[in-house]
Amino acid sequence: MIKNILTITLNPTVDKSSAVDKITPERKLRCDPPKYEPGGGGVNVSRALSRLGIQSDAFFPSGGRTGKLLEELLEKEKVSILPFELEDETRESFIVVETSTNQQYRFGMPGSAIPEEAQERIFTSIMNLSPFPDLVVISGSLPPDMEASFLRRLIKSLKEKQAKVVLDTSGEALEEAVAEGVFLLKPNIGELAKLTGAESLDNESADEAAKELITMGKAEVVVVSMGPQGAHLVTKDMNRHIPAPSVRKLSTVGAGDSMVAGMVSVLAKGGDFCEMAMMGVACGTAATMNPGTGLFKVEDVDRLYKWLQKSTVG
Repeated sequence: MIKNILTITLNPTVDKSSAVDKITPERKLRCDPPKYEPGGGGVNVSRALSRLGIQSDAFFPSGGRTGKLLEELLEKEKVSILPFELEDETRESFIVVETSTNQQYRFGMPGSAIPEEAQERIFTSIMNLSPFPDLVVISGSLPPDMEASFLRRLIKSLKEKQAKVVLDTSGEALEEAVAEGVFLLKPNIGELAKLTGAESLDNESADEAAKELITMGKAEVVVVSMGPQGAHLVTKDMNRHIPAPSVRKLSTVGAGDSMVAGMVSVLAKGGDFCEMAMMGVACGTAATMNPGTGLFKVEDVDRLYKWLQKSTVG
């Protein structure tokens, strides 16, 4: 059983979303009233865990008017927050849905750079937490100019204090973090190919690539996200494909974070890895059924998880 869960989001955002009938250049577009929601990998994981009845603490830098709004939005969702105050403004992202086509346009802002002195204070704040977390989810992008080596150093120190690390990031940050090694890794098939030096991967070779990472000590458990094809669960003793239920997709925003939250919720309750992966797929799929950044509805998760229990044999 896992008692204390911490999520870390180093580049959080407030997601501002709206909808318009048709996106046309050089014309004034009449949009629906905007909706504001908390965003960023670990922030979304904490939001999703809260919906699943699992308590976590969300650590994130927060600055300016947008940072205060982010804190208020999370408190409304009853998420326990550990904001780290900064002077620079927390970033906003903008999402527009074209209702005539159901196409989604996502505009992600880079955020403000965090000075090295503040980075050191962030590191110290995390390492001095009491009680210290049993499981730490590090999810999302890094702020501009933050070296990926910061992430590797953080993971190393977390492991030294016996915390299990769950990682969901991309690019150089992913490569650097995996070099240190984590408990649970959730790459997509493209990220897995990069990590193992493969030109491309299919279902069969993805399993082999994930096993290679485990053999090299880069992860204890790898769950390869395959989108509409579900996921591959790989451990040193297990290789299992979890199919994705067929649903009407409205948005993919937050699906990956929802998947991570679903997996962590099962780990928190002491469930096995197969249950973990099925709950991850159920939450990730359920999130695609809702527009904008609304994550998932618990009733959809329950229904999809029951379907997966019947459909996943062996």
